[in-house]
Amino acid sequence: MQALPFWIGSLLTGLVAVGYAKLFAVCETFSGTMFHARPWLLFLVTPLCFMAGWWIVKRFEPNADGSGIPQVMAAIELASPKTNYLVDKLLSVKSIVVKIISTLLMATGGATIGREGPTIQIAASIFRKVNQLLPDSWPKVSKKNMIMTGAAAGLAAAFNTPLGGIVFAVEELAKTHISYFKTALFTAVIIAGITAQSIMGSYLYLGYPTVGSSNWTMIFFVLIVALLCGILGTFMCKVILKVIHMKSRLTSFKGQFLFVLTAAVLVAVIAYFINGDILGSGKSDISRLLFSGNKHADISLPFIRMIGSVTAFTSGGAGGVFAPALGIGALVGGIVAEICSFSASNANILILCGMVAFLTGITRTPFTSAILVLEMTDRHGLIFYLMTAGLIAGLVSNLMDRHSLYDQLTRMYLHRVLKTEDLPVAAVAAEEPADFNNQS
Repeated sequence: MQALPFWIGSLLTGLVAVGYAKLFAVCETFSGTMFHARPWLLFLVTPLCFMAGWWIVKRFEPNADGSGIPQVMAAIELASPKTNYLVDKLLSVKSIVVKIISTLLMATGGATIGREGPTIQIAASIFRKVNQLLPDSWPKVSKKNMIMTGAAAGLAAAFNTPLGGIVFAVEELAKTHISYFKTALFTAVIIAGITAQSIMGSYLYLGYPTVGSSNWTMIFFVLIVALLCGILGTFMCKVILKVIHMKSRLTSFKGQFLFVLTAAVLVAVIAYFINGDILGSGKSDISRLLFSGNKHADISLPFIRMIGSVTAFTSGGAGGVFAPALGIGALVGGIVAEICSFSASNANILILCGMVAFLTGITRTPFTSAILVLEMTDRHGLIFYLMTAGLIAGLVSNLMDRHSLYDQLTRMYLHRVLKTEDLPVAAVAAEEPADFNNQS
């Protein structure tokens, strides 16, 4: 009976994740088609979509902005007896609806966002609601466990990466022993994954790229890509936080409106006059680099994609950084491979390692990043290269900044929620019960 709520939440998560993915793909395809047919429409559609995506969040659910992962991390910290009622400010049915609509609007406007982070908040909200609907006579289920398991199931359903979902829960979300809820976590990830696969088939998020044979001389080039991606990923995080801090000073509606309008116009100008590859999540860039003979990427393109990701993420609309981070890392790996005149199969090794390294630079989760890319491509022979890239990028990122983007945004959401109750953030940790399993 304790496991049943997890299974129900997982089934619902799989269904919602599949529908959400299909709608997101439609919006992204529309944006690309519009740009190639009538690029001038960007100056109309992109500002309208950015502003609509921002307004619906600001008007109906302010905590549905951005990625969604920091909100989940903040909710986990708030899920203690004295502050549990505040979790609804971060995870609710309203946040699900607003998150989906806002990301679809942003994707239609060509924003450099992904749906994977939002899927994690959506899934955690589903699990939260299932937990709330349990009758009083039902055996008590830990609220924290439900939220963490929902987040893991959401990532597994979004990427079709069950191991990635489990490792993400261990590495990023679980700050204590996982043994208490490992069975619920494993079964939830399996059910969410099976539900998604039953509708979309057994698929890989990316496919089966051709890679070169293991060669220890590749380690040197993997280290170069990991260093570059770790530095660039951490730099992008710093810029995002800096822009968010500057934006927080804009307290008037007019000031925030002008900020969003400026961000949208900047994206449209870059797409129209410089490079249209700033648009979209970046999955098309990854597919081209991995599965075509065209491995070329302008050196400026990773920076253009970074600008797109920063503007979209800080605009106030909903949208994640997982997919854009993977795309930027793939571009860096492709550029290094082209400079070194690598064969196509060896270039793919650096492209995949770049994906792991840049995502690690953003999230500080090297094992999650390596497992995600491994499961997306089924290239098990590269596991040591991928883990090396993640570890090096994580080391570089930690040297540049001890706190990850998600850690600092989590503190921001905690401040935002607790401010309404005049509670200090430190009070959350002080109220943490000793028995993690019995936080009913």
